[in-house]
Amino acid sequence: MEVNEKIAVEHGLSVDEFKKICELLKRTPNITELGIFSAMWNEHCSYKSSRKHLKNLHTKGKRVIQGPGENAGVIDIDDDDAIVFKIESHNHPSFIEPYQGAATGVGGIMRDVFTMGARPIANLNSIHFGSPQNKKTKNLLRGVVKGIGGYGNCIGVPTIAGQTSFDESYNGNILVNAMTLGLVNKNKIFYSKAAGLNKPVIYVGSKTGRDGIHGASMASAVFDDKIEEKKPTVQVGDPFTEKLLLEACLELMADKSIIAIQDMGAAGLTSSSVEMASKGKLGIELNLSKVPCREEKMTPYEIMLSESQERMLIVLENGKEEKAKKIFDKWNLDFAVIGKTTNSNKIQLFFDEKKVAEIPIDYLAENSPVYDRKWKKTKLPQKINFKKQDLKSLNLEDCLKKILSNSNVCDKQWIWDQYDHTVMGDTIQKPGGDAGVVRVHGTSKAVAACVDSSAVYCYAHPISGGKQIVCESYRNLISVGSIPIAITNCLNFGNPEKEKNMGEFVECVQGISEASEYLDFPVVSGNVSFYNETKDKGIKPTPSIGGVGLIKNYKNMTTMEFKNEGNIVLVIGKTIGHLDQSIFAREILSEKKGPPPEINLFNEKNNGSTVLKLINKYLVEACHDVSLGGILVGIAKMCIKSNKGLKINKLNTLMNKFEYFFGEDQARYIIEVKKDNLEKVKNILNENSVSFDQLGIVSEKNLEFGKEINISIDDLNKDYKTWLRKYMVN
Repeated sequence: MEVNEKIAVEHGLSVDEFKKICELLKRTPNITELGIFSAMWNEHCSYKSSRKHLKNLHTKGKRVIQGPGENAGVIDIDDDDAIVFKIESHNHPSFIEPYQGAATGVGGIMRDVFTMGARPIANLNSIHFGSPQNKKTKNLLRGVVKGIGGYGNCIGVPTIAGQTSFDESYNGNILVNAMTLGLVNKNKIFYSKAAGLNKPVIYVGSKTGRDGIHGASMASAVFDDKIEEKKPTVQVGDPFTEKLLLEACLELMADKSIIAIQDMGAAGLTSSSVEMASKGKLGIELNLSKVPCREEKMTPYEIMLSESQERMLIVLENGKEEKAKKIFDKWNLDFAVIGKTTNSNKIQLFFDEKKVAEIPIDYLAENSPVYDRKWKKTKLPQKINFKKQDLKSLNLEDCLKKILSNSNVCDKQWIWDQYDHTVMGDTIQKPGGDAGVVRVHGTSKAVAACVDSSAVYCYAHPISGGKQIVCESYRNLISVGSIPIAITNCLNFGNPEKEKNMGEFVECVQGISEASEYLDFPVVSGNVSFYNETKDKGIKPTPSIGGVGLIKNYKNMTTMEFKNEGNIVLVIGKTIGHLDQSIFAREILSEKKGPPPEINLFNEKNNGSTVLKLINKYLVEACHDVSLGGILVGIAKMCIKSNKGLKINKLNTLMNKFEYFFGEDQARYIIEVKKDNLEKVKNILNENSVSFDQLGIVSEKNLEFGKEINISIDDLNKDYKTWLRKYMVN
């Protein structure tokens, strides 16, 4: 096939990029070379629109062993233990084919983790769907949840936490973000940097097929009416093979045979070989005739661009090939020596004894395009002056019931019931709380993890929204009694070529960086997903933040359910009653304008560290952060979780009761304390200059507030737990 501008554009390259390629090579590339450039220069692999701004993220910390730039981030959790973790998107594939898209998203992120020598111990997810009224939403939700469960359950890794939201901006582009944590000895971490000359390059895992070709390029494009035609670009996963691959890789890692290892994810053999060589400042030579293929007459182009799943590329020490082959033979996996490292600083491909491609590595990696795209700032919206008359006509109890049954607040147990969250036997806090928690097997330590996002806040004001998500992750980890250590981010945005979208990205990154630096909560890994757009309609900016924390003794873990009648409930942090952008404003008042709540980073850090101090002194019986829905929704969830009630005190405030109960002010927690410990708790709070309100007393079966609220836990349950199950059945 003769390569020209038209063919290049069909591959997702611009005319200028094609001209640049011809200029660099001093010739026109052949079709295989063009395919390689299109894979490595697309947004998904090159980060060409985001790289400039990602450099501004805060990535350093005393517990950070490996920050961004590897398959996953690594943090120190004391002794010889480390946690490897990352979150990554599989948005476009999941919209096209929800089961396989979501399943291979889970498989891909797990490979990123065990590639580094870690055994996966927990999965999480952040999934976002269109309006419940949209005709596609229900089937997409069903397929995605089935795919996540189908892969994670089969491979035997618990899914311990997650987040689900619905918004009309996702009607044409759902988001599926998958996160995995793995445990590794910090002295036995494996990296993807190739080293040494004439070292054998090994292909292991499944055979290569034609599935997933152009998957990375598809992920870097907007959708149109021909979306169904893109199904062949979606990868097909096999969790049982991945389990075999996991065990085989970990067995080989126990021997000192591996120099470098990289999973074949986006762009398959192309990206894995190029990235390994680039990091090692080496060249790489591959004989594509030796690549195990499951389909006949596959071309070099197809072999290099296939995104068939459950495959790894390894650089071995010389003389270790036979020993390695025996391991992979035992696990019934393909093993083939397909090339070697060289000093050429090029990728050189051979097929049927002919050279079919030759490209300098730098052209594909370090010197790939970097764009400084134009962007627009988002002004902070003016505050809404809610009319007191409108609030007076409302009923507190009715408002609470309506919000609890809202699609973004309601119970998501229908989803996580389909995930195995107890496999491996170390899950000590399952989905449904502020964070999932797993024990570090054989120790007294535990690791907490959560995933959060808030497209509503980010859309209103990206800087504030970016800060808020980091802070919410921080609070969720504090709420279970863990020390927040680090985060991973999956940044989901629309078309970066539009100034508004690019501005949302830039400012969200700014907010994330400011908050993570102040809270000493660095970003150690992540992913950017652009072009989440269909027919010129993009998603709301949706950065997902995955947080990880350490509980030094898992007996200190805190849960959100109330423990005993007669205990006192406090609200930690100052309440000013911010209703703008709250679920109350949107659901009850139909008001979608206004600024998100103010983020005070000093209060976030001070309030959080003080609550953690109280937990570690065994002064807190239950803890839950105040977030979506405000105080009243927070305590309602605690009541439901524990099957206990709460008698709320008369309010000692001048603000309107709706502002107090439904305002989404930040840096707040709800804690339960014993009467005997109340004075100790108050003293510590005062010593640390932390504002608090004494909210009420844990009671039997009703949530009560004067004559305005008197709801049984059974009724709360009905409102909270019915919507999603009913929606999925009908």
